[in-house]
Amino acid sequence: MHPPGDDELTAARRPWPEARRPWPEARRPWDGRRVVLGVTGGIAAYKAILVARRLTQLGAEVDTVLSEAARHFVTPLSFEGVTGRTALTDLFSVEGAARHIRIGQDAHVVCVAPATADFLARAAIGRADDLLTTTLLATDAPVLLCPAMNDRMWAHPQVRGNAQYCEEELGYTVVGPATGPLAVGEAAGAGRMVEPEEIVERIGRALARGGPLDGRTVLVTAGPTHEPLDPVRFLGNRSSGRMGYALASAAWRRGARVVLVSGPTQLPDPVGVETVRVETASEMDVEVQRRVGDADLQIFAAAVADFRPVEPARSKIKRERDGSSWNVELVANPDVAAGSAAATWSGAVRVGFALETENLIENAARKREKKGFDWIVANPANEPDAGFGAETNRVTLVGADGAEQLPLQPKDEVAEIILDRVQDAVGAAS
Repeated sequence: MHPPGDDELTAARRPWPEARRPWPEARRPWDGRRVVLGVTGGIAAYKAILVARRLTQLGAEVDTVLSEAARHFVTPLSFEGVTGRTALTDLFSVEGAARHIRIGQDAHVVCVAPATADFLARAAIGRADDLLTTTLLATDAPVLLCPAMNDRMWAHPQVRGNAQYCEEELGYTVVGPATGPLAVGEAAGAGRMVEPEEIVERIGRALARGGPLDGRTVLVTAGPTHEPLDPVRFLGNRSSGRMGYALASAAWRRGARVVLVSGPTQLPDPVGVETVRVETASEMDVEVQRRVGDADLQIFAAAVADFRPVEPARSKIKRERDGSSWNVELVANPDVAAGSAAATWSGAVRVGFALETENLIENAARKREKKGFDWIVANPANEPDAGFGAETNRVTLVGADGAEQLPLQPKDEVAEIILDRVQDAVGAAS
């Protein structure tokens, strides 16, 4: 197979025609952006195929550059199969003169995963002996390096010094390594490449940051709360937490420091976000009060239980022992959102949520005024594919200037639009 020339490279870089876009999941900030994915010679190279596939699903145009050593672990054909684009390998060819310049200049992000000890050394001293290292020297785009190697190699002062130099002197972002199982026979330790989904999110942050939320602190509440009835039962609701988690992730990708106070959910902690897990409304109230004074943007997306049992039973209630009926006295929980207003600094922007079964806009507007929110995100509780448990949502943004109804769409995109609307107010509040 001969190396790709100018015509092949141009064809490889051509965006998918709209009618032929292969993935329905394309979304911000990856959609339509160009990512150079460098792959070097480590056993973790197989994970780079998953990175390339996921980036392509999200709408990115992925140019894969393989080092010579990488081809001992993975093949160009694997990457071509998941990206639909020619994988690049050779620096020197008559047809492809200055290929590294074009790739580097066109890239929005360059990510090397895995980055071996040898590659870190070559990157640190500015070597230009293959297509990948020359691309690094030719690009002005953000560069992410994802180290992967044996734990003893990662612990070596020379390797750590090279990684530190790349970060502090060259401005690259070093992602990981993680601690966990290494190659067979190497047990476990620090040196494992971070998982593909984290790499994709880190690339997303490199693509999205730079706006009004960059460097700001964002506080998000999410999920339900569970109020114990006895040691095995609780009062709760059907909230999945997806909307709040999507907002936390989107704010982090835009460069914010994000604190997520989450009730019980089945969702993993969002990449890069400080996640504080709680169970009850009282616990959520305590954690929010500790943090709300530092937050430039506060988003109260949690479905907090309004009431809790006055005295939860100390042992499991059993029908044969306690009878065929059970009367439970309830008391009001603290209002987490309203109660935090007094600790909020005057320039902070506050966003609340209102799940309503009737009079959606009127009830949401009343709640906005009563609780001192700048915006309310109102969503109906009784519509299909919206609200609790769904992966999509249909919301109306209610602010001082009126209401804006958004169409039904994935919660990830709803989160992006909400932040689009409120982030300028965060920037103006400083």
